[in-house]
Amino acid sequence: MKDNPYRPFPAKITAITPETDLEFTLTVEASADMTPGQFFQVSLPRIGEAPLSISAYGADWIQFTVRAVGRLTNALQDLRKGENLFIRGPYGVGFPLDVLQDSNLVIVAGGSGTAPVRPLIRKALDGGLPLRSLRVIAGFKNRESILFSGEVEEWRKRGDVLVTIDKPQEGWNGPVGLVTEHIRKLVLPDPGDVQFVVVGPPVMMKFAAAEVRLLGVPEENIWVSFERLMSCGLGKCGHCKIDSTYICLDGPVLNYTKASRLID
Repeated sequence: MKDNPYRPFPAKITAITPETDLEFTLTVEASADMTPGQFFQVSLPRIGEAPLSISAYGADWIQFTVRAVGRLTNALQDLRKGENLFIRGPYGVGFPLDVLQDSNLVIVAGGSGTAPVRPLIRKALDGGLPLRSLRVIAGFKNRESILFSGEVEEWRKRGDVLVTIDKPQEGWNGPVGLVTEHIRKLVLPDPGDVQFVVVGPPVMMKFAAAEVRLLGVPEENIWVSFERLMSCGLGKCGHCKIDSTYICLDGPVLNYTKASRLID
């Protein structure tokens, strides 16, 4: 009998790591073939189910970084090491590693958008994704909202990584300003020879992609990831449909040539 694609399987929690006042990372025992940028449907019986991006993974473990803002996510926060949650997936289209390989890559992430690009950054820094160059611009509201703060410091030591907060703050000596301001300052010798990945809240992606275009980067060299409340994950329910596009099947990672023309 063929496995039911809607049936989740249990995944034991092996670690719970606080990130900010609202966000935390769950590490679970699980293995699957996946690509950075894909997502899983994560659930708890009698509570609910929600799509969560993969924020890191290995041969036998997966991490999800969760923002506790609803019934399910708050319930996930109450779980303890050794307990199970339930997952199914991975679903969707991840980042186009074949296109990004050997490129000059710029990753722009805003707030919680840092979670889905984290596996991509790790892959690049660890040599799993050979690149000619890598730049990262990660923007957060303030110092307290920086995700993966310890790991981000390691990124900064190993590559061209800029972490910025929106406004000046006491105790912060790093860059200040929205990611759009820092995109504007980039010097690209050949804008047609750069790939951009832009992930964050919809408004941030809209204005960040506009700044990238002003640098002369072609639309086809820009990749974004849509935040969408996927339900079935299999393109059956239509919950995530925009125009004729099913984000759970055709995305969440989309080329900007398509994403810029989707009207919700």
